[in-house]
Amino acid sequence: MDIIELVNILHMENCSCAIWSEGNLTLCHKRGIIDLYSLLTGHPSVLSDAKIADKVIGKGAAALMILGKVKSVYADIISKPALDLFRKYMIEVQYRELVPNIINRSGTGICPVETLCIDCNTAKECFPYIEKFINKINQK
Repeated sequence: MDIIELVNILHMENCSCAIWSEGNLTLCHKRGIIDLYSLLTGHPSVLSDAKIADKVIGKGAAALMILGKVKSVYADIISKPALDLFRKYMIEVQYRELVPNIINRSGTGICPVETLCIDCNTAKECFPYIEKFINKINQK
């Protein structure tokens, strides 16, 4: 499946993320990084060498995709920190819109995960911050 077909599925299925890996399609519907984190920690083979089409990619999502060893990525919206991180790992990236940062859901500031990862230089450095964030969400 090529990236254009995957982007079409992303929008037709109204999902947050569409992943093509080893001849299988995985659709994610949760907002934010929850699905990516769950795949990386529970089913990492889904991300390995995958093509991903996502609606919004911030630095945290980029780190999870990189740690999952994805092959290529498309984003409707991508943050500059996410794009820089992908380029550091030489992952092929296409996008519709580049923004300085991903904005939080209330529109009042930068996404909390993007804020947590902002000073990290590698995907691996981002992971403990992401894990702590996910654990905090799961406690609520």
